[in-house]
Amino acid sequence: MARVVVGLSGGVDSSVAAHLLIEEGHDVIGIFMRNWHDESVILHDECPWVDDSNDAMLLADRLGIPFQVIDLSIDYKTRIVNYMFNEYGQGRTPNPDILCNREIKFDLFLKAAMSLGADFVATGHYCRKEVVKIENVEHYQLKAGIDPGKDQSYFLCQLNQDQLSKALFPIGHLKKSEVRAIAKAYDFENADKKDSQGLCFIGKVKLPIFLQQQLSVKHGDIIKVANNLNGNPPIEQREYPEQAAPYDLEEVEGEKVGQHNGAHFFTIGQRKGLQIGGMKAPLFVVGIDIEKNIVYVGEGEEHWALFRKSLFIQEHELHWVDPLDAMKINEKRQFMVRIRYRQPLQVATLIKKSNGMLIEFDKSQRGIACGQFAAWYL
Repeated sequence: MARVVVGLSGGVDSSVAAHLLIEEGHDVIGIFMRNWHDESVILHDECPWVDDSNDAMLLADRLGIPFQVIDLSIDYKTRIVNYMFNEYGQGRTPNPDILCNREIKFDLFLKAAMSLGADFVATGHYCRKEVVKIENVEHYQLKAGIDPGKDQSYFLCQLNQDQLSKALFPIGHLKKSEVRAIAKAYDFENADKKDSQGLCFIGKVKLPIFLQQQLSVKHGDIIKVANNLNGNPPIEQREYPEQAAPYDLEEVEGEKVGQHNGAHFFTIGQRKGLQIGGMKAPLFVVGIDIEKNIVYVGEGEEHWALFRKSLFIQEHELHWVDPLDAMKINEKRQFMVRIRYRQPLQVATLIKKSNGMLIEFDKSQRGIACGQFAAWYL
């Protein structure tokens, strides 16, 4: 029997995770993490933290386990919120949920659990952990959850061996429907509760208002990029893009179609928020120039500038779940890759360069944006 601290969010997934651990005979403690205090940007009917905390407390009482709330809001603001502001300010698209797992749940929360004498921490993530021995040394593999529609391994792609060694994912072998069925069988009040959406621990927010807390409004032009290159050869992609646009869109025929409140408020592939009508097809953001404060848009979901075949990850941003798998310079290997949550895995070749990793996809990918995470799988 082990002592396991479960991150109780108030949702059905972590509730069933705690229940399964108790059934296995473990000594379980429930902890709710409060990491946000500014409710002015939260859409209250989507993810009110007070209701979530109460749901977690009621569940812990039903299960007969100790429960407490810990406040990590100062570190959350420093590690996650400031990271978001910095990324958007540079014209990059952050993924705070991935950083939240690495920096909050499996760092600060993990340390808090260890201070309570825990052997493991557990979460309601739909993923699995497997232990393999190589030369009598245990290595921890992160595997996809059984439910293809809920697999959350992408969000955990930044975890390391030490973090995985102390992590448990009790529902990774179940489908969402099975988790809800367990909750209903034991009359959990949250059995039919909607899944949380939006930022990790904050909920669904009014993103423009949220970003304007630190990023100032700066009016600039919206340029509509031509739908074709008028017979000219395709513009060469930047292999090592330093801007959000993979192409030099200044070279392409375009026309001003509107104004925006700041290029840093937009991301590649974005459709909403442009407030421009009168087009035959919807407009999508295809490029961002932060220095000149220009947002480039293309008409239609299949606009050529929305697609690219490769991306590059700088050396200091590379991470291997198990360093034993790391590639040597000039080595090539084929993996399955995804660049966003729930995207079907894509076939790609990884090529290790001296200054990072080049990922070349078999098929062009839509909406690749600097700042996103690419996760590769065997």
